[in-house]
Amino acid sequence: MKISSHAVARMLGTWQEGPGPAHQGLSDRLRLLILDGRLPLGAALPSERDLAVALGTSRTTVGTAFRTLVEHGYLATQARTRATVRLPDDTTPDHPVGTDAETIDLSFAAPTAPVEILHAAFAKALEQLPRHFERHGYDRYGTAELREAVAQWYQRRGLPTLPDHILITNGAQHALALLARILLSPRDKVLFDHPTYPHAITTFTAARARLLPVAVTSSGWDTEQLQAAGRAANLAYLIPDFHNPTGMCMPTSVRQQLRLTCPTVVDETMTDLALDVPSPEPLAMYMPAAISIGSVSKSVWGGLRTGWIRAVPSLLERVEQARPTTDLGTPIVEQLATAVLLNEHQTQRSDTLQQLRSQRDALRQALTEYLPDVHALQPAGGVTLWATFSEPISSRLAAMAPDHGVAIAAGPRFGVGGAFERNIRLPYTLPSSQLAQAIRRLAQAKQALVHGATGTHTPAPIA
Repeated sequence: MKISSHAVARMLGTWQEGPGPAHQGLSDRLRLLILDGRLPLGAALPSERDLAVALGTSRTTVGTAFRTLVEHGYLATQARTRATVRLPDDTTPDHPVGTDAETIDLSFAAPTAPVEILHAAFAKALEQLPRHFERHGYDRYGTAELREAVAQWYQRRGLPTLPDHILITNGAQHALALLARILLSPRDKVLFDHPTYPHAITTFTAARARLLPVAVTSSGWDTEQLQAAGRAANLAYLIPDFHNPTGMCMPTSVRQQLRLTCPTVVDETMTDLALDVPSPEPLAMYMPAAISIGSVSKSVWGGLRTGWIRAVPSLLERVEQARPTTDLGTPIVEQLATAVLLNEHQTQRSDTLQQLRSQRDALRQALTEYLPDVHALQPAGGVTLWATFSEPISSRLAAMAPDHGVAIAAGPRFGVGGAFERNIRLPYTLPSSQLAQAIRRLAQAKQALVHGATGTHTPAPIA
C-alpha cells in the first residue's frame, strides 16, 4: 500500500507547531500517526523529495526525520525503495510508572452500571421473554415492545412518532454504519461537526466518503457555514445534543434556522444527560426529514448494546434489507430490558444527573489545581469536557501518559487533518477522587514531556 505525499501532508496537519527543530517535530508527528494507526503497518511512505515538496520544507528536514524514525524502529528502508511503516520490536517502556491495574482510563466516556436498576429491568424482561419463544427470534426491525417504547420516548419529547418509524440496532454506532451503507457511495461528501465522535469518522472513511468538516467553536455552530456545506454534501452527521466531545448543546434558535438539503443523521445518544439546561427538543421537530439515531449506552450503561433509528418507513425498509450482511437482529432480552428502562423513565434519573454535575465540578477543580494553564468550557450536559492546552502536545502526551498511570484520548482522534493537537477529551464518569488523581498524574506526565520525555504507547480504545 503506497500513501501519497499529499495524503501524508493532510494527516500531518500543522506539524511545525511546537518547540524544537523542524525535523524533530516532523518525526514526532509521523511517529504518533504510526502509533495511532493512521499510517498503517507496511504502508510505503512517499519519497523524501515528494514529501518535502508537499510540506513546503527542505528535503534535509524530511530526511533527518526519516532517519530518526528508522533508528527508533518505526520505519524500514532498503536501497531504491520507499520507507515502509513498522513498529519497534518492543514498544513497552523499560520502567513504567503504573501497571494496567493501576492506570486510570480517561479514554472511555462511559457511565458505570446502575446495578439495581439494571437487575430490575432484566428481571422484568425475563418474565416477558416466554411470549417470544414461539417465534424464531430473528427480527431485523426489533421487538414491538422496544419500538413502541422508543416511539413513546420521542412522543414525550414533543415529536409525534409511530413504532413503524423505529428500527432497533445494536447501539447507535451500528445504526450509523447501517445508514452509511445505504446512503453513501464512494466519493460522496459527508458534512459533520468538527470535532466529532471518532468512530463516525472511521465509518465514513470506511465508506470511502470525502469528509467536509464544519467547525464547532466555543461560540457553537455556524448556521451559514453548515448550510453552505450542506449544499455540497450527500449526507450530514450532527451531534446537537451535548455534543461529543465538547458537551455543547445546539441552541433552539440554530435548530429553527438550520435547513440542510442533504439527508441528515442526528445523533441523540447524549440527549437525556442535560445538566445545566432543559432537555433539548429533537432537531427533527424543525427538520422533519432528519434521521435520528440513539441508544442507552451513555444514559444507562455501555454494556447494554441497544440503539435505534427513527426515520420514515421507506428508509427503514432499505436498512432492513441491507442489514443481513452485518447481523440478523438485536438480542431479545436486551431489547425487552431497554423497553422497561425507557417506559420507566430510567434514562433520565435525577440522582445520576446530580452525580455527573458533582463529578464535572470536581474535574474542573482538579484542572484548576494541577493544570491551571488548561482551559475548558463548562459543558451543558453529556459526560465529557473539551480541554485546551496552550501548546500542541496532546498526541505526545497520550503516548506517554500511561507511564504515569493515566490513559487519555488525544484531540486529533476527534478530527481530520491533524487538527486539535491542543485538545484532549476528558470524561467525568469516574468518582471525583479518581478524577482528581487522574489529573494529578496527567500534570506529572505533562511536566515530564516538557523536560524531553517521550512515550511509545499505542492509542487506547475510545468510547
